[in-house]
Amino acid sequence: MIHQSEITSRQFVTQLAWIVLACAVLFSAHALADEGRDQLFDALKNASTEEEARAIEDQIWESWMADAPDMHIRLKIETAMQRRHVYDLEGAETILDEVVEAAPDYSEGWNQRAFIYFLQGNYEASLADIKKTLALEPRHFGALSGKAMIYMTQGRTKLGQEILKEAVEIHPFLKERGMLLPENRPAKSVDL
Repeated sequence: MIHQSEITSRQFVTQLAWIVLACAVLFSAHALADEGRDQLFDALKNASTEEEARAIEDQIWESWMADAPDMHIRLKIETAMQRRHVYDLEGAETILDEVVEAAPDYSEGWNQRAFIYFLQGNYEASLADIKKTLALEPRHFGALSGKAMIYMTQGRTKLGQEILKEAVEIHPFLKERGMLLPENRPAKSVDL
């Protein structure tokens, strides 16, 4: 005859095993995503044509978007971007405020809000969100480029050039690379 405590113990151990397995699967999926992104960044750095680089860049942007912790956050980001495209910057900002509050570890939420602040001319708020973006994703060439643009707009050209050079080292075909002064171009930069 089986005791009630044995069933409870077995159920507990079984449930615990499922939890451990689920955590392992989630960790593995995240590790694979990171590994895939590392490969994309390597491919981007070594792209031989602008067309090849743009295709890889698109994949990196998609991977950043896919990092949303759930579909609700992903839909909010997409809605905010649609609002931005029709120049409803306040509407986009409101949505992105919700995103960064609900998902503070999601780098693209911070980056998208930084871009809205940039478009509004609120450079200090943009720089604060760029700092958060780069803390979560140091290779975010979009955030680095935005930071460089702000510094150059503020007349802090030397600092802006240094940061833009860093972005171009990550993404040699970055659209803003033409803003680099010749003496600041990395060895593997590509002329326009």
